[in-house]
Amino acid sequence: MKKSILLVVFTFCIYQINVFGQSKEQIQVTVDLQSIVNDKVTVTVTPPRIKTPEIIYHFPKTVPGTYSADNFGLYIENFKVYDKIGAYLTATKIDENSWKIADATKIGSISYQVNDTYDIESTHEIFSPVGSNIDDGKNVMLNTHCYVGFFDGFTNTTYKMTVKHPESFWGATSLTDGDSSNNSDVFTVARYAELVENPIMYSKPDYTTFTINDMQILIAVYSPNGTHTAEGITPAMKTMMTAQKNFLGKFNSTKKYSILVYLSDLQKENDAHGFGALEHPTATTVVMPEAMGVEELGEQLKDVVSHEFFHIVTPLTIHSKEIQDFDFTNPKMSEHLWMYEGVTEYFANLFQINQGLISEVDFYTRIAAKISNANNMDDTMPFTKMSANVLTKPYKDQYLNVYEKGALIGMCIDIIIREKSNGTRGILDLMQKLSKEYGTEKAFNDGELFAKITSLTYPEVGQFLTTYVSGPTPIPYNEFLSKVGVSEKVIKGFGNPFLKGQVPTITVNQQTKEIIVLPAEEMNVFYKELGIQGGDILAEVNATKYTLDNIYDLITSSQLWKDGDPIVVKIIRNGKEQVLTGKTKMPTEDNIGYEFTDAAKTNLKNSWLKG
Repeated sequence: MKKSILLVVFTFCIYQINVFGQSKEQIQVTVDLQSIVNDKVTVTVTPPRIKTPEIIYHFPKTVPGTYSADNFGLYIENFKVYDKIGAYLTATKIDENSWKIADATKIGSISYQVNDTYDIESTHEIFSPVGSNIDDGKNVMLNTHCYVGFFDGFTNTTYKMTVKHPESFWGATSLTDGDSSNNSDVFTVARYAELVENPIMYSKPDYTTFTINDMQILIAVYSPNGTHTAEGITPAMKTMMTAQKNFLGKFNSTKKYSILVYLSDLQKENDAHGFGALEHPTATTVVMPEAMGVEELGEQLKDVVSHEFFHIVTPLTIHSKEIQDFDFTNPKMSEHLWMYEGVTEYFANLFQINQGLISEVDFYTRIAAKISNANNMDDTMPFTKMSANVLTKPYKDQYLNVYEKGALIGMCIDIIIREKSNGTRGILDLMQKLSKEYGTEKAFNDGELFAKITSLTYPEVGQFLTTYVSGPTPIPYNEFLSKVGVSEKVIKGFGNPFLKGQVPTITVNQQTKEIIVLPAEEMNVFYKELGIQGGDILAEVNATKYTLDNIYDLITSSQLWKDGDPIVVKIIRNGKEQVLTGKTKMPTEDNIGYEFTDAAKTNLKNSWLKG
């Protein structure tokens, strides 16, 4: 999945005093990475001056961009409160994420331990880039919301966080370290939301930096077995991000941007397996399988990181009040995921054809895939209703459609604007105008956005939004694509050896985690060519062992296989190992695709893809 949210810092209200007695004092936090015990990190919090008889200390239920209830307080242990001379004060846990502290005016410090989420992922649904890793002496993924909470009424108080770490560790982040020592970092932020939006990855240093149009880019990599390095992935990332900056033009919201790449070792029993990324205003946290080849990893990073980087447009610059004033304990969702995630995903594909990174055929193939995937979702559920209720069923089951139908909504709006303006403007122009109207410090009301968009574009755009985004009507994609001369066609192409359409040709033994080939009346050509039979256990492919733990890697890597490539497959049949060698024979299948067919619309099509 790909995620999204906004950080807005109001410098004029950072130090405001509210009814809880919030003042210019700091909340001081110490995170101790030098004394990790049983994969747990000790955190100490020193509060500001509190004037109320009791106070609640919370951990987030949800953090910006996740669209799920993750309850980070569940991973906090041994929560203790002390007065100024070290005596215990009473603290009562009142829900999954909150502790009520009596005699609050006497609080001297709070201490607790943080348990990580990566090595217990089978017990929860926290998306890996949102979670935490604690691997003593090797890596700590310090997503700050997993380690640090907030006091009621003090979310706008300055935080000063000290991280004590081994000298061999280096913290990759967009924050500025105020401590020059080799075993301690000090970070100061204006408020809790800013702390949450600045992840830090600690490990032995492996990073590169480069500059694009006055923006400094940091790429840091943790590869447990040394399979990949920052230097190895940087050339492709630099090419991609340069193209993004060129595509965006006027958008330039940050001077430093960090990409923190955690590569999961799927040969280990317990490691991260939720692959994707979570964006922040000045950073992206990425989790991918280490076993990927460098070419495949580069392709995955290109799509995933480009999506996250485009969030600097929306919602980081253009956003509703629900996002600007994010409630970490009782979050309220905006209606406009079609824009935050959908338009972002559309840009992540459009810029690649616009900047010559992919061909026109490749772009149409991506659009066809999104249409196919969107058609497998609930196409009559109003998108705004799904978005506003995405934390609850049945709406959260449709969340992934933000990357499919959401992107297609962006495409259709782009095409309408191109058609009505004779190709001179598109959806990027609309987003630039919205950024001028609102910007990082001014949020819009959810219910007013459609009218504002209509006023900045055309009545036809407003009608589209009403009919297809807030209404239940499925979008006739072919009708919109025909406006730019693109029509549907049947395309014969290579499929995946382990999928027939959307249906897997393999299954898994949940007890042994073994991957088993499903019997079929007629096995596909890949299986036939190698002599693989239904019921065979796929143990290894090209010397890589595969089980349930890394089945994702098997399927994704096979998408890069080419007809005629040499292949070695170790199977287990009737309890006996066999090694099968031969050449890869990829199955073919008929797919619905698209091509440009109307020469009279060449100029409009070119302005859409290249304008």
